[in-house]
Amino acid sequence: MSSEAQLSSADDSIVSSPFDGERVKSAPLLNRLIDFVSSVRFGVVLLCILVILSIIGMLVIQQNVEGFEAFYASLTPAERIVGSYLGVFDIYHSFYYNGLLLILSLNIILASIDHFPNAWKYISKPKLDASRKWLLGQKENAVIEAPDSSTADIPNRIAEIFKKNGLRAAISEKKGKTFVFGESGRWNRLGAYIVHVFLLILFLGHFVALQTGFDADVQFVPGETTNQIEMIAFKLDQKEKFAVGLPFSITSTDIQQKLIDPKGSIEINNTMDWSTSLTIDDPEYGKTDAVVSLNNPFQYRGYRFFQASAITYGSARNMTLELTPQGGGEPITLGLARNGETTLPDGTKVAYDEFFPDFVLNNGKADSRSGEYNNPVVKLNLSKPDGEKSVAYAFAMKLPDSAPVGAPVAGYRWRLAEFEKSPFAHVLSIKYDPYNAAFIAWYVGGIGLMGALVFVFFVSHRRVWALVEENGEIVVGGITNRNHQGFKDKFAKLISDLRKI
Repeated sequence: MSSEAQLSSADDSIVSSPFDGERVKSAPLLNRLIDFVSSVRFGVVLLCILVILSIIGMLVIQQNVEGFEAFYASLTPAERIVGSYLGVFDIYHSFYYNGLLLILSLNIILASIDHFPNAWKYISKPKLDASRKWLLGQKENAVIEAPDSSTADIPNRIAEIFKKNGLRAAISEKKGKTFVFGESGRWNRLGAYIVHVFLLILFLGHFVALQTGFDADVQFVPGETTNQIEMIAFKLDQKEKFAVGLPFSITSTDIQQKLIDPKGSIEINNTMDWSTSLTIDDPEYGKTDAVVSLNNPFQYRGYRFFQASAITYGSARNMTLELTPQGGGEPITLGLARNGETTLPDGTKVAYDEFFPDFVLNNGKADSRSGEYNNPVVKLNLSKPDGEKSVAYAFAMKLPDSAPVGAPVAGYRWRLAEFEKSPFAHVLSIKYDPYNAAFIAWYVGGIGLMGALVFVFFVSHRRVWALVEENGEIVVGGITNRNHQGFKDKFAKLISDLRKI
């Protein structure tokens, strides 16, 4: 809140409080309470507390964020109890956070009602005259000797010079004296109230979004389908999970990670973009295909899908298989997608089963030593036309003919010639906001607030008065509510022009 909005025309006159000390003490309790709630100091204190709580919410992992379970498990029982009791794991939904938002909003409304009339006077009833003593008492003032022109023509010429210097001019008379008043940026006086409006939009949108919606990070593995989101609630040191049902089902059909260096890792520092392909099956509206990428969120029936992170455990998206016939002959090249299927010339069906980035046999079973691409292998399910089924392992490395895992299967030796690196899963942030309150809050309230602050701090209300004495002498004085050095330069130029009358 700008202090400019809290002040009356103090530059014009000094008005003492209509209440003395004894009357304030004897004022009704309700009046004193309203005065306290609407005070600037109280609002500043509330705003500081909200900022501190918001910082805590950013520093402490919140329960709806990916990785919270690991963070929660690392805490001591005492830290869990205290954190849950104080609500720091879900601080933006806590009663005290929303309560502070409500009280601060009330403070802004009451303060605006209290001080707006004085600010509006600058617009509706600008001060058109000023005494010689008052003008000479201003920091920026000057006395211009009587010009040769007739006194009757001087006000009009002053008004023209005011307009030339970007000031709206008005000529008036009072008690036989002529005044020329010029000003610019008078709407800046209402800048504080514009800030208040956008702050209230921001607060209201945030509150409505929290009360009517939710957000959660959901892991999507290609081929898997879900129609619910798992949420977490904490009561002291007890963690409870509950499912939030969706009015539709979501199937992840594909995930892709565009790497800066295709031969490098799939970590974040080697990634240009992530994209997740989804199919939404809605009983009411049918099927909808969507692609969610890093800078391309998707919105559907109040649900917004954002890329959040990835499970960077090595997998493959598209693979090229090289098959060498057991009896000799030219190798066969096959393309196979993750969770896909293809067919050999003899009718044998080849279906993707599983990918091992760092293959190892663990108690006779295929496993992966790590998530790195140290020994990539793809497991395939084969089905011949006669119904015979078998399993083949295609290694990226060339194996000796004597290696059992490299033995021919279904009449071919199998090898993983090439593959496109891809993470095991993508994590999408799903935000439900049925009224688009968050959108209104951040885009209307947030952008509007930034614009209002620019208007408040970079536009100033400049006022200049010129008193034309009976002898033609001109007494000039001016004030501004900010950027005094800039006003000083403008005033000097204005005086220079006035001396040429």
